[in-house]
Amino acid sequence: MDDDTLVNVLYITQQFAVEAHDPLVEALVTEAWRRLERFHFNVLSKFSTCLVDQHLNLSPLMGEIADIVNRNLETIQDLRSLSVLMVGISSLISQHFQEQLVKKAELLFDTINLCDINIARRIVQFLRNVNYSYYPLLERCNKVFLSNMSHLDLDSISKIFGLYQCLQFHSFEFITMAKERLTEMIPLFDHPASFAKLFVALGPIAGPKEKKQLESTILLMSEELTSQQVLAVVGAMKEMESRNSHLNKNYLKISVLPSEISILVHAICMLPNPQLDEAVIARVEEVLPCCDLTELNVFATSVLRWIQYEHVYSDGLPGKQLKLLQKLDHYGCQRLQQSNSLDLLWKELKILKGDWFSESLLEDTFAALQRLMNEIDGTNVAEIASFISRTNYLSALLLDRIASVVVQEIEKIHPFAIFGVILPFSTLNYDPPQREEFFGTCMQRLNSYLGILDPLVLVFLGFSLATVEYFPEDLLKAIFNIKFLARLDSQLEILPLSLSARIQFRLMELNRAVCLECPEFQIPWFHDRFCQQHYNRDIGSVDGAQQQIYKLLAEVLGGINYVKASALTSYYYTVDFECILDKRKKPLPYGSHNTTLGKLPEMSWESNTQIVGSRLPPGAERIALEFLDSKAFCTNIPHLKGKSAMKKRHLEILGYRVVQIPHFEWNSMALSTKDARMDYLREHIFGEGKS
Repeated sequence: MDDDTLVNVLYITQQFAVEAHDPLVEALVTEAWRRLERFHFNVLSKFSTCLVDQHLNLSPLMGEIADIVNRNLETIQDLRSLSVLMVGISSLISQHFQEQLVKKAELLFDTINLCDINIARRIVQFLRNVNYSYYPLLERCNKVFLSNMSHLDLDSISKIFGLYQCLQFHSFEFITMAKERLTEMIPLFDHPASFAKLFVALGPIAGPKEKKQLESTILLMSEELTSQQVLAVVGAMKEMESRNSHLNKNYLKISVLPSEISILVHAICMLPNPQLDEAVIARVEEVLPCCDLTELNVFATSVLRWIQYEHVYSDGLPGKQLKLLQKLDHYGCQRLQQSNSLDLLWKELKILKGDWFSESLLEDTFAALQRLMNEIDGTNVAEIASFISRTNYLSALLLDRIASVVVQEIEKIHPFAIFGVILPFSTLNYDPPQREEFFGTCMQRLNSYLGILDPLVLVFLGFSLATVEYFPEDLLKAIFNIKFLARLDSQLEILPLSLSARIQFRLMELNRAVCLECPEFQIPWFHDRFCQQHYNRDIGSVDGAQQQIYKLLAEVLGGINYVKASALTSYYYTVDFECILDKRKKPLPYGSHNTTLGKLPEMSWESNTQIVGSRLPPGAERIALEFLDSKAFCTNIPHLKGKSAMKKRHLEILGYRVVQIPHFEWNSMALSTKDARMDYLREHIFGEGKS
């Protein structure tokens, strides 16, 4: 046999499911190994596929193939063969070799046809195997998938969704088109295995009507599902926040993997009446020493929900639940303290969220990150920065390290990841030592991409920079123009209502910040109607501290008509309380314009930014009093976060003297009496130079 025939015979033999230990298969593999060095790359790639099918990914033979690819990488010009080889050798190669393969694949990508779905899928598979979210290649592969969506079947879409999720790569276009394609498939599948796969792929992104249809159909098939299919469906239901008790079955007795048990326990605790019996608790306790942080977090979330249910609906004390929670705390802290590799730790940390993590593990998590922070580099800095912003935990050591890495290794950070890099600095209101160099470097990396960035990302980016008083003119020109706003409008129409509303609000806040802080850019204010529509809604509940402050302010100032609650400012900020002192520091009454705490008054509107009745007598001073709860501060220290700092800055630009009342001062022992609190308010309102 010649080389091509030899490998083809092996490939075809395996298609007939001949066992790897069959003498024919063994003889073919042995002969191929002997000829390995002379194989052409298309033959070598097919042979590597045969080895993968035999689960020989980690074999010495695959190691030799990796060595051949390494030595001859410059001569390979066929991306199809290279993509097959990349997947085959992915478990055996160094990080340096990974980066070389990625660069080669990127170089050869222009040589392929946009119809080559399999090449794109294999490249994404390789990136998943080596855990490398390399945006330029992911974007190019994504374009191939989008161009061929009508040709993608259920298996392909499911596979791509799974790969994207592992790589934390989000493509709004792919989700939108895949949702439409998968919805068309609902009537086509009546076999339990196929429909379960469709349920898992479509369920988390489906609309209410489709979700109901999916759940009712899978219910009819539930008795025919295998345990693995049940696990997959339950996992999808978790993402869908489904609480259909008929679709949950207890497979705990036959499950041995922590990941399986955690999914099933979570499913049970999502039910309207969650109950974990002694057998279930014992099963959980058995696997705890084997769990990673992700699995421990799922267990803890489930137990916390169970405790909450018991507290509301049962008279019994949740003793067994609390003991289980203590064990979860122990194993979680132990795993963090023993971590010695940032890459390995990050794989577990990046998807952690929830009350248990923020209350029990946050300190140990940041201690571990600080201990390993020298391993932060250009390849992981964006993800770690985004994670920090979600925790609201201010670590100057980590943020300084992030800023330093960004300045030194900006070429390794993809422009689409810049927003994630900036986010913790704006959220936590922190300036690194090299502030101007840091933000300037980020914007230089972004400038040539401003025209192709997702509109919603551009809005969030502009707002984040405005929060830290950084207003790059090129970015603002890219956002505040008719063409961009039209693109944004078209995208808002197909986004979920909650996300669409959030983006619109961020655009308004950015527009307000630019008008107040950068009038020289002459960007018009165009959110009057938007703000007026939002203003006409009830402001919601008022907490006890605000009620106390309102009553005491009335006493301090001389009556309820001297204080305005929920006062509206120019540019539509709402402040908790407002009062006016004349030039002799005597309070001035509001008369009929006063408001009731917790309610917004009917308003008369003038055009642009002025509110009727907002002008002051000569020499008078307008004071804004804001009660700041725990959300206004960082988790670990009493440091004001970005949005609250920006609001104070803007109110001062509008002519207010701002008095911020932190919750930890108002609720302190020093202010435990009414007299002490009244003295506190008098000092901050009437005291010279105090705010």
